[in-house]
Amino acid sequence: MPRILILFAHPRYEQSRAQRMLVEAVADLPSVTFHDLYETYPDFNVDIVREKELLLQHDVIIWQHPFYWYSAPPLLKQWIDMVLEFGWAYGPGGTMLKDKWVCNVISSGGAQEAYQVGGKNRYPILDYLRPFEQTAYLCGMHFLPPFAVHGTHKLGDAELDELAARYGAIVQGLAEGAFELSELQSLKYLQELGHTNHSNA
Repeated sequence: MPRILILFAHPRYEQSRAQRMLVEAVADLPSVTFHDLYETYPDFNVDIVREKELLLQHDVIIWQHPFYWYSAPPLLKQWIDMVLEFGWAYGPGGTMLKDKWVCNVISSGGAQEAYQVGGKNRYPILDYLRPFEQTAYLCGMHFLPPFAVHGTHKLGDAELDELAARYGAIVQGLAEGAFELSELQSLKYLQELGHTNHSNA
């Protein structure tokens, strides 16, 4: 069974209703390693050797974070800068992550309609995730569409419950090897899979 590594980065997790519900849906699933970067590295002193070992032990990598200023919180950027080293993750001889799957799971205060041409944020969310996609490409990884929770300030508990359950079902499906790569890459958002029959979540 594929093993899932969730690299969670949220500097204000206790104040995030949406991310808290997403975390609760996946943190205790079998075959999932939930790794809270801000809890582990409050001083930003990332243990590169440990992080590389974690990456090697897993098949699917999830960058889970709030969408801060069209990107990720600083510790996740620090993690990428330090851990994905030349000659290990990319470049000559840098094939250690080749063929692993990776995606972003993000939450944003902006509504989905704000992330489109002509919307408040001018461009689709996928355009803002291009640096992550290019990072995956350089590392020989397969980049999946994001699971994106938009408009978090206006979502009720029932809506968040549904999205969290959907997220849990998708992660469980990934852990069970229930999805084909081409099936996932044909989507705009991972949540378009909806509730699946591959999970008891």
